[in-house]
Amino acid sequence: MNQHQPATADDPFDIAVIGGGINGAGIARDAAGRGARVLLLEARDLANGTSSASTKLIHGGLRYLEHYEFGLVREALSERELLWSIAPHIIWPMRFVLPHIEGQRPRWLLRLGLFLYDHLGARKKLPATEQIRLEGHRAGAPLSAELKHAFVYSDCWVDDARLVVLNARDAADKGAVINTRCPVTAMERSDKGWTITTPKGRFHAKAVVNASGPAVLDVLGLSGKKTDRQMRLVRGSHIVVPKIFDHENAYFFQLPDGRIFFAIPYEQDFTLIGTTDQDHHGSLTDVRASEAEIAYLCEGASRYFKKPIKPSDVVWTYSGVRPLIDDGSQKPEGATRGYSLELSAADEGAPLLSVFGGKITTYRHMAQDAVNLLSKRLPVLGKAAWTHTSPLPGGDFPCEGVGEQIESVAKRYPFLQPEWGRRLVRNYGTLVPAILGDARSLADCGQHFGAGLTEREVAHLIKNEWSQTAEDILWRRTKLGLRLSADQASNLQNYIEKELVQ
Repeated sequence: MNQHQPATADDPFDIAVIGGGINGAGIARDAAGRGARVLLLEARDLANGTSSASTKLIHGGLRYLEHYEFGLVREALSERELLWSIAPHIIWPMRFVLPHIEGQRPRWLLRLGLFLYDHLGARKKLPATEQIRLEGHRAGAPLSAELKHAFVYSDCWVDDARLVVLNARDAADKGAVINTRCPVTAMERSDKGWTITTPKGRFHAKAVVNASGPAVLDVLGLSGKKTDRQMRLVRGSHIVVPKIFDHENAYFFQLPDGRIFFAIPYEQDFTLIGTTDQDHHGSLTDVRASEAEIAYLCEGASRYFKKPIKPSDVVWTYSGVRPLIDDGSQKPEGATRGYSLELSAADEGAPLLSVFGGKITTYRHMAQDAVNLLSKRLPVLGKAAWTHTSPLPGGDFPCEGVGEQIESVAKRYPFLQPEWGRRLVRNYGTLVPAILGDARSLADCGQHFGAGLTEREVAHLIKNEWSQTAEDILWRRTKLGLRLSADQASNLQNYIEKELVQ
């Protein structure tokens, strides 16, 4: 089936999922794997909004312990190694250095928090917390000399946008229909189910899942459903600068205002710094970091690194709007990161399930809860939960076996520069041979757009991952937008446009 044509049908889908972020893609995957006929509708590209604008961590949320959200932290920590096991190509362990800073949270409090962090979840393979002296340690080399002691703990890193795409790809492999750039303009409930209107046609479904993130209340309005829930939209902004340290550990810093930020190795040659927490009242389709947010992150980093970070050092920024449940917290950073599911009553007619809140680490568990809840109204979903053991596409290898995958690709495709081969494995895992095929040279891969991005990979992204623009490929399917010039990006866009009209 051509993925760029909407699939209309007289026979209704079992479930129509509205929203192509991590929650929508996760629910579509889970439901399709249980035998449901699933339609996913996304107004723009997959992971176009919040789900490609996270801090890119699979973590329990150490700071949430201060807000007594022990249940949320436990749930997230329990998911951490599970997600690593099903997607080891796009998720990997990372050690975080948390310096103790005089005058802020005392060492005993940090030690207690990290003890809980180590023991609340199902940690098996990730190493436990340790204390270090920063003087003479590689983690101390780039830091201000006033920092003497630190704790080092474990969490995981994730390519967030690829996590969304791979969930959608697995859903499609199990029969789901994925329609991107297909906004919902109207919804109508009848005795037989839902009729959903889009610019690409009308669709029919027995049930609707509203997983539209920051737009969840807007979609509810289209359905005619009322809710007493209130959402708090919080903007998180990040900056990317040329790398400011040469090791693989990340940093977790405390600031005098009580907030925290991370400095994380990013795409080999860069450092990612973030995030902010700012109430957001503007557009949901053009979310940008303000000058004040950029300055705030630069000033925070400069406080602790020897090398000052200036706004002129920033090579890229990105921002996302987190759809948080409004729990009355005075500060944005205090609002809960938990999720809540609301299923319409049986006497209202066809089911409507809305997802409020959530975080990327708990998406799989949330999706499982959502499908379990829907199964009470849709018998087709009666099969047992399954996503906790089934790898995502390309992730069918041991979670500690990425090095072997990279070596295998290097041996099979010796013409690839090492960093190109590594990137391919980190994007596609065991699917790299299916993309490059029998290529014996770079020329065999077709047109080279730059930085190892070739025609064969682009063809795969168009055919199998719903890519329709250079932006889709350069900033969501890959992060090669950091490496390609404007002319190279324009050349890629021209190529894509020609391919899509064929």
